[in-house]
Parts: sequence; C-alpha cells; structure tokens
Amino acid sequence: MSDQPLFTPVRLGSLELRNRIVMAPLTRMRASSIDHVPTDLQLEYYVQRASAGLIVTEATAISPEGFGWADTPGLWSAQQVRGWRRVTDAVHEAGGRIVAQLWHTGAISHPDVRNGAQPLSASDVDVQHQTVTPKGRKPTVVPRAMTEEEIRQTVGDYARAAHNAMEAGFDGVQILANYLYLLAQFLNRRTNRRSDRYGGGIENRARFLFEVVEAVLDEIDPSRVGVKISPMHEGGPFAANDETLPMAEYAIRELNGYGLSHLLLMGNTTDFTGTPLEPLMGDGMFHHFRPIFRGTLIANTGMDAERGNRLIETGFADMIAFGRPYIANPDLVERLSHGAPLAEVDWSTVYGSGPQGYSDYPSLRLAAV
Repeated sequence: MSDQPLFTPVRLGSLELRNRIVMAPLTRMRASSIDHVPTDLQLEYYVQRASAGLIVTEATAISPEGFGWADTPGLWSAQQVRGWRRVTDAVHEAGGRIVAQLWHTGAISHPDVRNGAQPLSASDVDVQHQTVTPKGRKPTVVPRAMTEEEIRQTVGDYARAAHNAMEAGFDGVQILANYLYLLAQFLNRRTNRRSDRYGGGIENRARFLFEVVEAVLDEIDPSRVGVKISPMHEGGPFAANDETLPMAEYAIRELNGYGLSHLLLMGNTTDFTGTPLEPLMGDGMFHHFRPIFRGTLIANTGMDAERGNRLIETGFADMIAFGRPYIANPDLVERLSHGAPLAEVDWSTVYGSGPQGYSDYPSLRLAAV
C-alpha cells in the first residue's frame, strides 16, 4: 500500500518526512493545571502517534496573557520548556517529527483564567462563544482593546515562544491564525473596530499577523515555520461576511513571500450554505487556495484515506492532516495503510484528565491480541 500518495516521503521545509500524514492539533486538557507544564501522560500520548509524518501539538499558549483555556500547556517558562523537551526527545527517539502550535486566545479567554483581568483583543467586542475555565465552560465576556504597546509586547511574546520551542527540541512551529483566537480577531472587521494602523482596511487588519510572522522568523529559519489560517463561518461576529474571503486571500497571498515551510488550511467545519463562502464547501477550499499559495499546503477537516490520496494526486494538497481520527487511533498510519477499520471516539472523555479516552486507546495490533 506504500505506493499510495499518503504514504510517500515528502520534504517539508528543511525536514524529510516519511509519509504525508499529519496529526492535526487537538486540544485535550491534560497539561498541569497549575504551571501548564506538559505531563508524562502527554509524553506517552504523542509517542503513541509518532508514526505520523508530522505531529502538530495541541495549541500552546505563548504567554500568561495569551493563556485562556484550562489545563492546556504553555511555552513561556523554563519549566514548560523542560517539560516539552522530554516530549520532543521521546517523539524523536520513536522516529517522529513534531512542531509546536503557538497560541494566543485573545477574547476567548476569561477573567477566571486571568486572575480576574479582562481578556485582551483587537477591540472591545464579545466574540459570543464559550471559554473553558477551571470551573467549566462559561460564556465569553467583553474583552479590552489592546494598546499599541501591548501589541508590540505580544509580538515579542510570539518570538520568545518560538525561541523556547527550539530550545525545547521542536522541529519547528506553526502560528495559529484562524478560528476565533487573537490573530483572527484582528483580521475580522467585526471584532476589529480599531482606528489606528492595526484597524480599518484589510491591509491594516493583517499588519499584526505579519509582524508576528516576521518576529518568529527572526528566531527560526522560515523552513521550520508554518501558519494555520482559513476563512471560516461561525456564530456571532465571526459569521462570514463579504470581506471574509478577500481577507483570507490577501493574507495567504502575502504569506507566500516569507518562504514558510507550510500552510495548514482547514476545510469547512460548519455549513457554508447561503454565505459568501458557499463555493468553498467540500474540496472547494483547497481548489480555491491552491493557486494562491505556492508552498506546501496541508489540507485538514473531514479527511479519510480516499480523499487524502485524491487531493495529493490531483495536486490540491501536499499533505493531509487528520484530527478526530487520531483521538482513538494512535496507529492511524498503519490502519490507513492496511485499510483497517478505525476505532470510535468516546466523546465523553475527549476533554478531561487521566489516561481514559486519551492514552488508553489500543493499537490495531494490541486490540487483536
């Protein structure tokens, strides 16, 4: 089965990967709740999935100000760097490659995880979503608009986290610039009502993203830096509007100029019917952006072996990222290569603590014993 496109080697920036299967980032809430250090459980979990061509870690906060989801890891302290170093060393020993996803939650955070302080964002607009606090899920609150000094500090925080990622032994980083988090809050005109050089037109709203990319590139060679970004349709102020697609097109076109290792592009996670994004449903997302982004494109969302092989074979993607299938199938590469059935996810244990529903899913080989 190794002649299938998914199982052929590929070069990603400066990395030689043994297959084109990517483990997509998955927030699972198993980090230390006090110091946000990766645990032994996370080490075991990632090593179990090291047969992927590339692992992208769960979203990892760049700073205390960027932290905004209970029991998730960080990359700002020496303890966190040491904790991640244990994970990366173990993944490498198992033959895997792993990059850190850099995260600032912005308005998705909550005073309960910020010692009572308001979350930070582009403007004082409630994103009308849910946040995960130590006391459970709560509605988001109205954030505080960042000052220009705070924006500069946050750019520096991204650079510092990128430096820490390399100290921790990661093979690179991925900047999280989509969904509802801080960088996306600056890109979206409904959550960015600023009148300074970070607000207004498309070019100004994208300024913060490019400053972050450039700051990270001051720390890491571009061949080890990727970006996750996609146009999306969510509720509230993140419902798609007539600028959602042009904004994404502009940002992705400009990212071409940085020589990045990859772009991770998500397909539609919600129904785009009746929105300006309707033509991007299904494979339409990848058909639309493949001519725009000239580098390595990783396709994500709703993937199986047949679809992944087809997208690679037709040139609409170079690699395929699997998210949910990796929750219950640590040996996803082997299962896909043999056409074996996939284990089902126990959704009641996806978020929580302990090994149940996390590191206790057996491989196909062990399940057959």
